[in-house]
Amino acid sequence: MKIVVDAMGGDNAPLEIVKGAVMAAREFPVDIILVGRGEDILRSLQELGEGDLPANVEIANASQVIEMEDDPATATKAKPDSSMTVGLRLLKDGKADAMVSAGSTGALLSGATLVVKRVKGVRRACLAPILPTPGNGGTLMVDVGANAECTPEYLLQFAFLGSFFMKSVRHLEAPRVGLLNIGAEETKGSELYKEAHRLLKDAGAQGRINFIGNVEARDVMDGVCDVLVSDGFAGNIFLKSVEGMGLYFMRELKGMLKKGALSKLAALILKKDLMALKKQLNSEEVGGTALLGIQKPVIKAHGSSKAYAIRSAVRQAMEAAESPMAEEIAANIEYMKLPEKEETP
Repeated sequence: MKIVVDAMGGDNAPLEIVKGAVMAAREFPVDIILVGRGEDILRSLQELGEGDLPANVEIANASQVIEMEDDPATATKAKPDSSMTVGLRLLKDGKADAMVSAGSTGALLSGATLVVKRVKGVRRACLAPILPTPGNGGTLMVDVGANAECTPEYLLQFAFLGSFFMKSVRHLEAPRVGLLNIGAEETKGSELYKEAHRLLKDAGAQGRINFIGNVEARDVMDGVCDVLVSDGFAGNIFLKSVEGMGLYFMRELKGMLKKGALSKLAALILKKDLMALKKQLNSEEVGGTALLGIQKPVIKAHGSSKAYAIRSAVRQAMEAAESPMAEEIAANIEYMKLPEKEETP
């Protein structure tokens, strides 16, 4: 298996990206293509004390870099020799099985759509991170920002995409699909969410997905569903609220456990459990966010990713590449689309 890694994308490129790719190459049965400015990549290897490239790591030179200030919609076209664009072309041409990038989210989403292309029939690609909920490996949330304005059909497709991902990558037999809403009742929410609920309920009745109904935000982190569907606007707000609360909780807990001798003793007693909790909440363990609906696996690592997060993102890309998700989407696309409206004469 071969994974493309955008060596120039992200706040800590190229040093941390190269370090993480080398870690992955040594830990996993995978070949890595580091895409970027060859001299910068080799310099990073020297800083890491690597005399030569590992046998299963190669460099694909790319002279340009997509910066955060570049227009996301046109960046891959405007910079055809950027590390991101070259990496996407390698993926499209079958020279790699999946790709990892910590670069601009908008540029990666746009580039993946334009270069690698969506699965035929999928209306919009979407961002789908995994929330650290208890149970079967977390809750996949679809969408969290790629599509701020959605139609009911988009939400229907997000549900299918998320369900296929959790089946083929996380190996859940019947992932529970919930619709993020302001109440559990079918009549709650905007017209978008009412119509989406109807479509998801119909798909559930047909046995296409395991739809459990509306889910309120306060219940999500209890692991009540395996796939959480929302439009990108609400999903992004929810995700960042959860991230902020997690940071607040850990900061307050750390302060409490340092207040006095008894608190410090309690911290020592609970150290193992606290470390396990910290690992569960650590986004570096997951690695990145999958772009669902693209013909081949693309993983968006966080812009601030360091080496271990890139290593985890490579592992995630490998899992996605080994799954039959694209085939499942193609086989079920007719159930994911609404009938075309006939034009009135």
